[in-house]
Amino acid sequence: MGGRRRTKMQYGFIDLFCGCGGFTQGFHQAGYSPLVGIDMWEDATITYQANFPSSKTINDDITKVSVERLLKEGNTNASQVSVIIGGPPCQGFSVSGKRLIDDPRNVLYKSFVEMVGAIKPKAFVMENVPGLVSMAKGAVRDAVIDDFSSRGYNVTWKILSADDFGVPQHRRRVFFVGLNKEVFGDKKFVFPTPTTADNKVTCRDAISDLDFISDEVALPDETSYVLPAMTEYQKLMRKGSRVLWNHVATIHNQRTKEIIAMVPDGGNYESLPHELWQTRKVHIAWTRMDSNRPCFTIDTGHNHHFHYSANRVPTARESARIQSFPDTFRLYGIKTSQLKQVGNAVPPLLAQAIAEELKLYLEGK
Repeated sequence: MGGRRRTKMQYGFIDLFCGCGGFTQGFHQAGYSPLVGIDMWEDATITYQANFPSSKTINDDITKVSVERLLKEGNTNASQVSVIIGGPPCQGFSVSGKRLIDDPRNVLYKSFVEMVGAIKPKAFVMENVPGLVSMAKGAVRDAVIDDFSSRGYNVTWKILSADDFGVPQHRRRVFFVGLNKEVFGDKKFVFPTPTTADNKVTCRDAISDLDFISDEVALPDETSYVLPAMTEYQKLMRKGSRVLWNHVATIHNQRTKEIIAMVPDGGNYESLPHELWQTRKVHIAWTRMDSNRPCFTIDTGHNHHFHYSANRVPTARESARIQSFPDTFRLYGIKTSQLKQVGNAVPPLLAQAIAEELKLYLEGK
């Protein structure tokens, strides 16, 4: 994990549906150069632009943005775009019996396909929820492959778990990677081999150096480190960081803290007295992180998941650590927005693993 190489940037990429920039962060760490990011959520694009100032950020609905405008505002041209990445929402992906590109509910997915087809990058990487590949008995997966194949790409896919690549979180996502046939011929992308399958990074490994804050008093958005880095992962996340951003605790009411306190490390609602099981009517309620394991998939700030020892939800910085964002990555917006931005992101270390493997193809190795 800590030994990943960082090479001179040379491959430009565009991030469609960029959010706050998890996907971009991973490619950036692998030595790629972000050219343009586009997303319709203003808070996310503010965070994106602040963290990638050399990139152009477009805050707009992608369905209203032409390829020409995308390239012009990005001060780039198609020949400079080596890769297009992104995770388009796919509301119509449960529909079978027709091509996905023709389903009106898949207008965002269609925009992704059309951007790839028009710009013709050397490669693309598309991320989505793992359930996509089993929808309609695999017909949806096959339709995705067909849509990109018809635009000149050899496509492979695989479901990856972030904790297999140094991320302290069990988060499964499917990735489709396409290689341009005009550039690579019949060659197809082979996904990277897991690096931490037998040596997972745990919640404690990830955030124990941040355990100094109280659940009684909220610190300011900008504060200082109090504890030293105690693990290799913490050292990696803190590299180059002198200020601790976004580590603001949520102050719960007394009754909520009393209920959280009844749940042990790694426990959930089943650890509570039976009469409290229905206090929150979702099965994930009152779930604590397990300090000795990678975290469950973090949500977007619904206040159902709690720190492994403190009686509170994780801070935005702790959630960012769980997602493998470095501490130099600052989040903007109110706290609920920061948590949503992080929860929606692609874990940077997972993206980096794919980006580094893809670079071997781009370099002709």
